Amino acid sequence: MLGKRCALVGATIVACLATPLHAAMADPAPQADPSTPPAVIDALERDLGLNEQQVVTRLANERRAAATEAGLTTSLGASYGGAWLNADASKLMVATTDASATAAIKSQGAEPVVVSRTLAQLNGVVEQLDQAAEKSQGAALWYVDVTTNTVAVLAATQEAADALVDVAGVDKSAVKTAATTETPKPYIDIIGGSPFYIGNSRCSVGFSVTRGSTPGFVTAGHCGTQGARTTNPTGTFQGSSFPGNDYAWVAAPGNNPTPYVRGSGGSRVTVTGSTQASVGSSICRSGSTTGWRCGTIQQHNATVTYPQGRVTGLTRTSACAQPGDSGGSFISGSQAQGVTSGGSGNCTVGGTTYHQPVNEILSTYGLTLTRG
Repeated sequence: MLGKRCALVGATIVACLATPLHAAMADPAPQADPSTPPAVIDALERDLGLNEQQVVTRLANERRAAATEAGLTTSLGASYGGAWLNADASKLMVATTDASATAAIKSQGAEPVVVSRTLAQLNGVVEQLDQAAEKSQGAALWYVDVTTNTVAVLAATQEAADALVDVAGVDKSAVKTAATTETPKPYIDIIGGSPFYIGNSRCSVGFSVTRGSTPGFVTAGHCGTQGARTTNPTGTFQGSSFPGNDYAWVAAPGNNPTPYVRGSGGSRVTVTGSTQASVGSSICRSGSTTGWRCGTIQQHNATVTYPQGRVTGLTRTSACAQPGDSGGSFISGSQAQGVTSGGSGNCTVGGTTYHQPVNEILSTYGLTLTRG
């Protein structure tokens, strides 16, 4: 089957070569992308247990998968059921409710999976759960799991998870419930590393942005309310949403916005865009307490219940974090993904961390991401 390998200039496709995508993903010893900072490769080796060549191969596969997924999301239309990478990122799985679309999926080098529910239907279930959550206490989080074509609902007990499903009145065949030890909470109480300050509290800068000619940065909404002042850099929260969302932006006039994220050992990782990475892709997080940590994307569109309230539309990852990392950068390769919201566990025993997707923040506040 022939897929298309396309040359990109900015966001414009300037040339495409018909190429077997499966073969491309299996090319021996691909070369590292020059735009991938060495710090990213080093951290992925450490946190995913890979050698350097395996990391380079994985990142090459992930870049191709992201482009293929974007195209198929559009071409499959209403039948699209989501996409994810297999464990070693060598194959992109693409779900559809239309069995006749499998040939088109294969032609792009992806593996078709025929499912019973579209991604739109699964997202609709999440919306119903969000609305019902105000009437039901106890469920900690819920999210679309494209790999099983269901919505997962997790709580401290099986009974609490089931109770939310009952109140929501959703199709139970579209939901799986389970007990979890996760207790998500924002990372703000204990601070370290390279923070910014809000009074006597600290959080982590997400990404540099501008609004018109005004420089600033995005961060977590639970770090400060609109009008709150910051130092290092000096700024003011122009907008903040938490709970419900967990995002904010700080205007910091007089400061210099850069396209960098602090990487491993004080290195700088350059941000070149904000294309959302596929489920199963590797991802790294930079924060003021635990520094540079990596994992993989587990799910998009997760709803999490914090002590302060519920937050929707988060991305769930296996990158660890700890208090003080709130608001910090999530980046996949050189693509900005989001700002740290909260999570469970820590970087000693491992854990789960959630981020607020950066593109939603940019769109909400009319911001421009600072890119290299």
